[in-house]
Amino acid sequence: QIFSQHNAEAPNLEQAFHRMAQTEPNLDHDVSWFLLPPYWAKMVVALVSFLCFANSYDGDFVFDDSEAIINNKDLRAETPLGDLWHHDFWGSKLSSNTSHKSYRPLTVLTFRINYLFAGGFYPVGFHVINIILHCTVSVLMVDVFSILLGGLQFSTKGRRLNLAPKSSLLAALLFAVHPVHTECVAAIVGRADLLCALFFLLSFLGYCKAFRENKEGHTFSIFWVLMSVILGAIAMLCKEQGITILGLNAVFDALVINKLNVLELIQRLLHKDKSLENSGLLRKGLLFRITLLMSGGASILYIRWRIMGTGPPAFTEVDNPASFADSLFVRAINYNYYYSLNAWLLLCPWWLCFDWSMGCIPLIKSVSDWRIIALAALWFCLIGLICQALCSEDSHKRRILTLGLGFLIIPFLPASNLFFRVGFVIAERVIYLPSIGYCILFTYGFSLLSKQAKKKKILAVAVLGILLINVVRCALRSSQWRSEEQLFRSALSVCPLNAKVHYNVGKNLADKGNQSAAIKYYREAVRLNPKYVHAMNNLGNILKERNELQEAEELLSLAVQIQPDFAAAWMNLGIVQNSLRRFEEAEQSYWTAIKHRKKYPDCYYNLGRLYADLNRHIDALNAWRNATVLKPEHSLAWNNMIILLDNTGNLAQAEAVGREALELIPNDHSLMFSLANVLGKSQKYKESEALFLKAIKANPNAASYHGNLAVLYHRWGNLDLAKKHYEVSLKLDPMAPGTKENYNLLRRKLEQLQKKGG
Repeated sequence: QIFSQHNAEAPNLEQAFHRMAQTEPNLDHDVSWFLLPPYWAKMVVALVSFLCFANSYDGDFVFDDSEAIINNKDLRAETPLGDLWHHDFWGSKLSSNTSHKSYRPLTVLTFRINYLFAGGFYPVGFHVINIILHCTVSVLMVDVFSILLGGLQFSTKGRRLNLAPKSSLLAALLFAVHPVHTECVAAIVGRADLLCALFFLLSFLGYCKAFRENKEGHTFSIFWVLMSVILGAIAMLCKEQGITILGLNAVFDALVINKLNVLELIQRLLHKDKSLENSGLLRKGLLFRITLLMSGGASILYIRWRIMGTGPPAFTEVDNPASFADSLFVRAINYNYYYSLNAWLLLCPWWLCFDWSMGCIPLIKSVSDWRIIALAALWFCLIGLICQALCSEDSHKRRILTLGLGFLIIPFLPASNLFFRVGFVIAERVIYLPSIGYCILFTYGFSLLSKQAKKKKILAVAVLGILLINVVRCALRSSQWRSEEQLFRSALSVCPLNAKVHYNVGKNLADKGNQSAAIKYYREAVRLNPKYVHAMNNLGNILKERNELQEAEELLSLAVQIQPDFAAAWMNLGIVQNSLRRFEEAEQSYWTAIKHRKKYPDCYYNLGRLYADLNRHIDALNAWRNATVLKPEHSLAWNNMIILLDNTGNLAQAEAVGREALELIPNDHSLMFSLANVLGKSQKYKESEALFLKAIKANPNAASYHGNLAVLYHRWGNLDLAKKHYEVSLKLDPMAPGTKENYNLLRRKLEQLQKKGG
């Protein structure tokens, strides 16, 4: 497991490690910051990171949580565990054309474990795990930053030394309290980023362990190099960005372990210098390790490619408008503008939004757009940093800047649109790993300022102020993520041009029953994006319920015209056409919906209602039967079958269907009620009574339940109980049809019986 390689022309790597403290300046020397023992430093980081996001622990399932968790069948016990390895993050088959190809089975597995332990969809357990994961990652950052900022050195006993305790503490605190991380922690789906970061860091620390001196005095351990590859693969199975750690490990090896001077290497390559073997690049140890990393990475990517299929994910123009621009210039300039906005979120994370698509950031279409300044500023800073990283005579400065830029840029590459189209404009969650590089550069910049500043304490107070402001911002942003209403409304001031923001505010209001306010936001969403079919569909639904059928039909017709395969809009259009008594058109719309979504139980249910209105009873029963086959718990379809069979005199068949339904949905009181009615007509009074009483126990305030039980007692001859339940029914609903007449008949009968008895 141990590979031994020494170079006769170069000093032993272990000796180089032990000389590092003397040959390189100590970053902490100029940093005016707290010096704490390692254990206390980690405790402080853990506590601060917990305080930032603790108020999100009792938040709801919000935004993408609904699709990834609540509607994801992979979380349920009845779904075989093996399905997780063939489905995407959202529970769809990877082979499906609609799959986003986000392959994160280990993250979904943790959701499933959360669900099983909680016994259902209770968000507290999910949120607590996210908070713990962020605290763990932040604590690991103390060790990671101590290596990145102070170098890698071991004691004679093989323990790694922290050569920059103050700087590593500051950088870890910056990471722990960065407000841009709120989405990863407070949104449950952000667990993908948290788990990815955890194994990402473990891979890096494992790679560093490969160079710990062992008893045989060998230079590095193959076991830990391979272990870092395995941990990188696990990180990728949590989220795609995880694979980038293998590239960063290679960069770290070249810069820190082999102290490669990149500029010198480039010059030698350009001049075809024969002394390349002395540069450190061609040392067998480095090449061997990089070969292991790259081979492992290529194998992992190939296996993932085979699992997810060869087709790229399908995204729409509203998801990422720049990627659909015809002009290469427009695409390039907007991609770079997106990079500058990501950089700004790291520098000033004040304007945060759950979604940056749908017009939130209008496209730059000409060089006269003032936003070009942002691109120029970004590249001016990057080029300046790259020049310093390559050309500085200070090897310590070169190493820190290169590592900072590496950790800033390399983890961001999968989200950059350079290799493939991504499904977003800006996503705060993808900055979780790149923020490591930002923290390195910030801390190094602080050390340079401290070196020049005469009043170092004032500078330290300023940095402490930044940390405190970030803590407050994290707490405020976490509270906004606790509910969809707060989250969606918080985005209105940040992205007022984002149609999806207005759509989500409208949907939230509609779910709460505030239809008038919902209409306003849906209309604004359609105004901002005239092709927003989901907003048209939801607005059409509300207008249909308010009996504004003409406008509802216009909106739904436009939606299916824009997106002909939009099954839900076709079904809703059919419902409107049915209400307008245009039955043939309604039937055609329903079948079109089923054509585009073959497993559509709700559409079969509505089709059955149409056939029932047309007295096509057999067709209606077949449609409802299809609905129950596709969705066995479809209570409305079962009920309608029982009622139709009951009304047409098929009592035996109605009873059989009712019993079948109750076996599948044993606690549905509406099914108990319908079957009880059938049994009463079949003179099975005792069984009918038991079902009526069970239904009333489940729903005691249903006037019809008491009224029909009273009718049963009336037929049965149990007149006192009939009188009691008639009175309860009338108390609950004085206008209940037929109940008052039946009650008056019963009273007259009781009066006659009393006269006879007298």
